Amino acid sequence: MDANGLSDPYVKFRLGHQKYKSKIMPKTLNPQWREQFDFHLYEERGGVIDITAWDKDAGKRDDFIGRCQVDLSALSREQTHKLELQLEEGEGHLVLLVTLTASATVSISDLSINSVEDQKEREEILKRYGPLRIFHNLKDVGFLQVKVIRAEGLMAADVTGKSDPFCVVELNNDRWLTHTVYKNLNPENKVFTFNVKDIHSVLEVTVYDEDRDRSADFLGKVAIPLLSIQNGEQKAYVLKNKQLTGPTKGVIYLEIDVIFNAVKASLRTLIPKEQKYIEEENRLSKQLLLRNFIRMKRCVMVLVNAAYYVNSCFDWDSPPRSLAAFVLFLFVVWNFELYMIPLVLLLLLTWNYFLIVSGKENRQRDTVVEDMLEDEEEEDDKDDKDSEKKGFINKIYAIQEVCVSVQNILDEVASFGERIKNTFNWTVPFLSWLAIVALCVFTVILYFIPLRYIVLVWGINKFTKKLRSPYAIDNNELLDFLSRVPSDVQVVQYQELKPDPSHSPYKRKKNNLG
Repeated sequence: MDANGLSDPYVKFRLGHQKYKSKIMPKTLNPQWREQFDFHLYEERGGVIDITAWDKDAGKRDDFIGRCQVDLSALSREQTHKLELQLEEGEGHLVLLVTLTASATVSISDLSINSVEDQKEREEILKRYGPLRIFHNLKDVGFLQVKVIRAEGLMAADVTGKSDPFCVVELNNDRWLTHTVYKNLNPENKVFTFNVKDIHSVLEVTVYDEDRDRSADFLGKVAIPLLSIQNGEQKAYVLKNKQLTGPTKGVIYLEIDVIFNAVKASLRTLIPKEQKYIEEENRLSKQLLLRNFIRMKRCVMVLVNAAYYVNSCFDWDSPPRSLAAFVLFLFVVWNFELYMIPLVLLLLLTWNYFLIVSGKENRQRDTVVEDMLEDEEEEDDKDDKDSEKKGFINKIYAIQEVCVSVQNILDEVASFGERIKNTFNWTVPFLSWLAIVALCVFTVILYFIPLRYIVLVWGINKFTKKLRSPYAIDNNELLDFLSRVPSDVQVVQYQELKPDPSHSPYKRKKNNLG
């Protein structure tokens, strides 16, 4: 499709309202994506997946390459089908692996119907995710039940001083809407259940105001990591703005229960995360670019300061410290073994754990990141108001795309450093404990098994992986693990805001009695 005789192809999939988009493979006519997408099929008679192939063009409309369809009603259940589909209206074909399999589906019900409180149902769920079912369906990690009890003090979005609120509950690509409660700022609602495929997922609850003539108005949102949930506790969550950086008007009362198998959850941590198919495209933002630059600079400064510290030992700025460092250097080099590397990381994790348990380490809120996020939100609001006046930005679309790429690279580099730091800081205890177990295993392996054998096994595995499983999805277990650790920005976004005491139901009862 391009002047160089090549293309930059990507593929779009659609099943009903569910959409996916593959990654872009640059400069190739024979792309290999090796990506996996999960669709929810609710109809017994099956459905049709519409597939279109496109060529990415920077600065102008993407070129259409071809289309094809998959009729799911023609495929048998519980087996994988290899399909080679010829592209219509174009050249070439797509190779797909399609599997139809039954699962405990997502559901919505009234508050009176409650799986977790029913003793028989609860025992069945606990049995399904118990220690005896570790290797049964590794993708089914756990069970989540969300009770949306009520919301209070919502923003009045209509001219009548009221709102017509409804609630959207999302877990990765599972998405449910409640019914709309008309002319009400204090609605009451429903119970949702989800299958948990990744315990490191984040539950998002968003409240909108329904407008019949135009798109729904945003009223507020909360993001709750599954590992931070306290089972069975009715909790008031202060609604946040779209960027999750600060409060907006209103409180939503939720009661959440999550039951999961810790071993399955640990194994799933080492495979790629499920990508969301509904995500806003990144746009150029001066504040976001500055924020990512500062975040990356902070990570780099940690290494620079460490280098200065080591250099000061060489320069004997502090004789006692330099002498201790020199003795330690001689001891480590003379006795060094490869197993000592994970052992040192293990000791660092353990040391930080005891600091946190003893209360000696007071982790301060990252006010720098919070301030930058607030500034970014103000800039976004300003951009929305001035968007009509800034039509010329379309003329420099290509430059903007380059700047967005730089912005995203800065974000990825900064996030990588922050995730490593937050692993050792016990930001997510589950992941830090998992790191301790892994480091213990590596230490023992490196202590007892010569390095040449380890390298030999690693090399044989790498060379034969595609021969053993031609359609396996490439992944890196360490990067998959780090992708579950929140960056500093995500830590700020997932923080719970303290509700206004006036929203407390107990206080309201006392006032009524008075």
